[in-house]
Amino acid sequence: MNSSVLIDSFAEFAKFKNIDRPTMMRILEDVFRTMIRKKWGTDDNFDIILNVEKGDLEIWRNREIVDDNSEDIWDHDKIPLAEARKIEPDFEVGEELAEEVKLEDFGRRAVLTARQTLIQRIKDMEKEIVYQKYKDLVGEVISGEVYQVWNREVMLVDAEDNELIIPKGEQIPKDRYRKGDVVRAVVSRVEVINGNPKIILSRTSPVFLERLFENEVPEIYDGLIVIKNIVREPGERAKVAVESYDDRIDPVGACVGMKGSRIHTIVRELENENIDVINYTDNLELYIQRALSPAKISSMKINQEEGRVAVFLKPDQVSLAIGKGGQNIKLASRLVGLEIDVFREQEEYDEDIALDEFSDEIEAWVIDELKKIGLDTAKSVLAVSKEDLVRRTELEEETVEDVLNIIRQEFESESETES
Repeated sequence: MNSSVLIDSFAEFAKFKNIDRPTMMRILEDVFRTMIRKKWGTDDNFDIILNVEKGDLEIWRNREIVDDNSEDIWDHDKIPLAEARKIEPDFEVGEELAEEVKLEDFGRRAVLTARQTLIQRIKDMEKEIVYQKYKDLVGEVISGEVYQVWNREVMLVDAEDNELIIPKGEQIPKDRYRKGDVVRAVVSRVEVINGNPKIILSRTSPVFLERLFENEVPEIYDGLIVIKNIVREPGERAKVAVESYDDRIDPVGACVGMKGSRIHTIVRELENENIDVINYTDNLELYIQRALSPAKISSMKINQEEGRVAVFLKPDQVSLAIGKGGQNIKLASRLVGLEIDVFREQEEYDEDIALDEFSDEIEAWVIDELKKIGLDTAKSVLAVSKEDLVRRTELEEETVEDVLNIIRQEFESESETES
């Protein structure tokens, strides 16, 4: 293989991989200098002249001519006079000899190795370019086309055929992917596995929802409205706290848009995720009230040291505060950064029974566990859903069911006695 064929094939490959000319020249020179060092031990006295456009390569070995009896004749940059005169008869001691080295002089195996090395260097550089590109895009929304769907992840490809991965845990549960679909997601992180960059995308990240708001709400993009916090149950429900830096702008109204035009676009992208947009405030009590919307709170007791808040509501507001599957209260707790405990208003417990009265049927440690979260009467326990009791205590679901059944039976037997 002569130099022009080698350089032409490499230049074509590099062009296909979008490698710029200076980088390509540097790689070529590095590879040829490696070949020189393997053959002569050093490349200090060699010049390499490349012309990628023409496929030309010139390698020149530069040595100083010394006397045949000189002690320097074995130095890498010296040549004896007798040997120099075999090349040109009129050479004299002290002159410089520039001798051209042909690619063929390195041997066929070395040339083939050089070709493989060149291609590998380009592939490594391509991986580095992809890694740097997506490392800078972490937190940004990109689009990709679905290429392969597996049980545990989906592979997309971008416009440059780079592979992008959405793991199962980063997919909205309602998402359904088909080959050829165009999917939007946020770049979550970039990992290097066995030398290969792995780009991880997410559709469940709060950052994805934040970027969607930036795209749809110009006031957020311009910095007039700021998103203070986002919490999500992907595909189900989200709460977004926003604040306006301009008193003339209603942040909630701006995010929702005329007749919901802005928010609907985001909701559709997130598989009909229910999004509550609320006004952020430094007033913690007001913030908690807004976070528990649509429930109306009657009163609350905040314990900052324990990171908890007890909210009291009318009976018809309790289920609204807790929400379907406990979603509303979970998200509200995460939004305000406090564990929220929901109770019915005290007047509901006029004809109540203290939990201690059930000590013959309910074990003492179970009663103590309920008291820890402020439930010390029968009706206060019944006011909380089974799911919420399991979440707020250390009790197993089966134990909670037993407690609820015992309490219900007590009230049923009382009502039967009265009738």
